[in-house]
Order: sequence, then C-alpha cells, then structure tokens
Amino acid sequence: MASIFTKIIRGEIPSYKIAEDDRFFAFLDINPVSKGHTLVIPKQETDYLFDLNPALLGDLMQFAQKIARALKQTVACKRVGVVVMGLEVPHAHIHLIPMNSEADIDFRKPKPTLTPEEFTALANEIKAGIK
Repeated sequence: MASIFTKIIRGEIPSYKIAEDDRFFAFLDINPVSKGHTLVIPKQETDYLFDLNPALLGDLMQFAQKIARALKQTVACKRVGVVVMGLEVPHAHIHLIPMNSEADIDFRKPKPTLTPEEFTALANEIKAGIK
C-alpha cells in the first residue's frame, strides 16, 4: 500500500508543493512546528532514510539544500534546522524547520495555524527563491 507521501507525489492528496524534479519532492508540512516547516522526500518509496542508496541520499540532501536556502530567504530565521525522525510516516523524509533557537524544533509545542491562503502564499514565496 502506498504511503501518504507517495499519494501526495501522485497528486491523489493535495499539497502545498515547493519543488519537484524526477526524483524528489518538497512540500509544506500542514501541521508545522514553525511557519515554513517543509518536508523533503525522495519519490522512491523507501521506509527509512538511511536505507536509501548512498548516491540518492546525497542527492536528496543537495535538493534539500536548495529548498533550505530559499526557505531562509523567505521566513525570518537564524537557521533552517534539519530533523530526521522517520517514525510517523513509513517513507524516508527530511524536515526543514526555520528556527531562531533550539526550542523552535520542539514537536510537542503548540503548532502555528495557517489558512489555506497563507500556505499557498508561503509556498509561492519559497518557490520564487529557489535557485
């Protein structure tokens, strides 16, 4: 059975897409830890990030780097944190989280809420910053 991320890649479930190429997909997390929280995934459905072929893992990080740079330009933050948890969805993924302190990456804290229009505007702003 396809993971929820595979369904997002296929367009079966809507998303606020940031970027896509033939191997990778990036989209806003709809339950963000902070404004701009983005998920970066390989299109290849693999459960655990570190089970990816080393070359694919390296390329995924390079793809994520482009997204992180655009994210930092768009959302006021000191850094874009990288989190790999891998338990909530059985599909390898990286969380890119704008942060000003380590407390900003606490998944237990109250989540910001954005309207669909705010998600769309934010996704478009980040897309515009990708080089």
